[in-house]
Order: sequence, then C-alpha cells, then structure tokens
Amino acid sequence: MATSAETDTDSGTGADTYPGPVVGLGIGRLDEIVVDCADPARLVRFWAALLGGSPVDRAGDWSYVDPPGGQPRLAFQAVPEGKPGRKNRLHLDIDVADIALVRAALLRIGAVAVGEVQRDAEGAFQVMLDPEGNEFCLVR
Repeated sequence: MATSAETDTDSGTGADTYPGPVVGLGIGRLDEIVVDCADPARLVRFWAALLGGSPVDRAGDWSYVDPPGGQPRLAFQAVPEGKPGRKNRLHLDIDVADIALVRAALLRIGAVAVGEVQRDAEGAFQVMLDPEGNEFCLVR
C-alpha cells in the first residue's frame, strides 16, 4: 500500500506515484510566508516599512506586502487565538546594512529589541520583536 508521500491525488496528471525530489531542484516553491496575528493591517504596515513594498489589505482578516527584489510575499492572517508563549518556532533573519540604525528606526514604529547586538565570527545579529511579539533578527 502506498503512503500519502508516495501518492499524487491533487495534480490532475493521473500520476499515481510520487517520484521523489530531484537533487538540487526540490518539489515546490516558496510562494509566501503567512503570519497568524491579531491585527493584519497593523503588522503589514510595520513589515512594509522594514522590507519595502506597499501594504495591501485584501480583506478585514488578510493583508500582505510584496517586498521588492524578488523576496517572497509576506502575508498576515487574523486568527482568534493569541500567540502561545514568547518563543517562535520559526523566525525571519533580515539582512540590513546597519543594525543600529535599523534597530532605532524600528523601535520608533513599535518594535522591541531583545538584549543587545550579538557578534561572532559569522557577523552580527539583533533579536527583535514586531508589534505583536513575533521574533525576527536583524543580521549583518
């Protein structure tokens, strides 16, 4: 019996087996990153200020920004439950030219800095929280 990873039921191609990933090609493409949140319109404006692009409010419970330069769409979806705990299981690393300068600008629009800038042989990073407490890092 085939497992769900071995069967193809949604492609409409008639294929009944999953061929497996092709080395170096993958089997999918990152379309967008969706963040569950309480206030999509507020968060999309924060992230548009950081990444560039124009915020779009598609519906009362869904907003997105398409950052320039081929970056994936970042979308925000309203959910009724709050964020459980403080630590995210996934966070975004945002490459910036000057961590201190960007940190100061983000603090003015609702971000919170967590600790100080950390430095190691690979570079530097600053852990930040967006206005709803979602972690991300400024990296250089």
